[in-house]
Amino acid sequence: MKILIDAMGGDNAPLCVLQGAAQAAAEFGDGMTLALLGDEQALRDCAAANKIDLSPFEIIPCTEVIDMHDDPVKAARHKTDSSMVKGLTMLKNGEGDAFVSAGSTGALHVATSLIVRTLKGIKRPALATPMPGAKQDFLLLDCGANAECRAEMLNAFGTMGSVYAEKVMGRPDPKVALINNGAEDTKGTPVYREAHQLLKANPCIHFAGNIEPRYIMDGEADVVVCDGFVGNVVLKLTEGVAKTLLSLLKKVFLKNLVTKLSYLGIKGGLQELKRMLDSEEVGGAPLLGAAKPVIKAHGSSRAKGIKNAIRQAKICVRNDLCGTMQTALNALKDSTGAADAH
Repeated sequence: MKILIDAMGGDNAPLCVLQGAAQAAAEFGDGMTLALLGDEQALRDCAAANKIDLSPFEIIPCTEVIDMHDDPVKAARHKTDSSMVKGLTMLKNGEGDAFVSAGSTGALHVATSLIVRTLKGIKRPALATPMPGAKQDFLLLDCGANAECRAEMLNAFGTMGSVYAEKVMGRPDPKVALINNGAEDTKGTPVYREAHQLLKANPCIHFAGNIEPRYIMDGEADVVVCDGFVGNVVLKLTEGVAKTLLSLLKKVFLKNLVTKLSYLGIKGGLQELKRMLDSEEVGGAPLLGAAKPVIKAHGSSRAKGIKNAIRQAKICVRNDLCGTMQTALNALKDSTGAADAH
């Protein structure tokens, strides 16, 4: 198994990418080759300055970098020797089994669609993010790749999310829910009402109906489906609430000597809560619907986030996620006679 890594993508590249890759190689690198794509001299200089051993890695030189300010379409088409485009091209050509990048989300989405292409039945991949819930983690998709979606796309997201929940998250018969402003099937916009009916008739999933936003974090559903605009709002609001909550708790426990002593009794529990809310524990969001595994790590990922994104890529390859997903999408099309989900 060979994992291709964009060593120049992200706010903290290349240092945190190198550190994360080194941790991945040490912790679960058996039977896996890690290939770093980027400016070879910059990678070697960074590794030398920070005492990182590059011997476990294959270095693939690149002369260009796609940054956050580049136009996604222009970058994907013209920066052919960038670490992102070159890595995706190698993935397409069978020179790697999965690709990991913390670079521009827009560029990665466009380049993946243009170069790696999508599974049959999918026009645009969805960005799927595992989220912490009170009962259990759940998968949220789309969380930013497609701001506007047709009902057929939301139905396909449900199918892909269900396969991911089973194959990567280990959930037998995962429950799929549709975010809406009410539990009744008559709620929502025309697109969401149509999507509800399609998901309800989808033989490839266990559809649990609509879910109101206030119940999302309960973790009763394994997969939560929405368009990319709604998903991105949910994701960022959740991150903001978590950060604010932890900050307020800290203020409460630092108020006086009594509260500081009380903190000692629940310190372990609070640290576990902080770990649960840490996006670096997940590492990355897969672009579900891509023909081969592509993992988008958070742009601000540090070493732990990169390491866990690589772990996620390894699980996707090991469980043949894309092949299983294509089989499910084929079954969905056969049952409905639906055209490709654009």
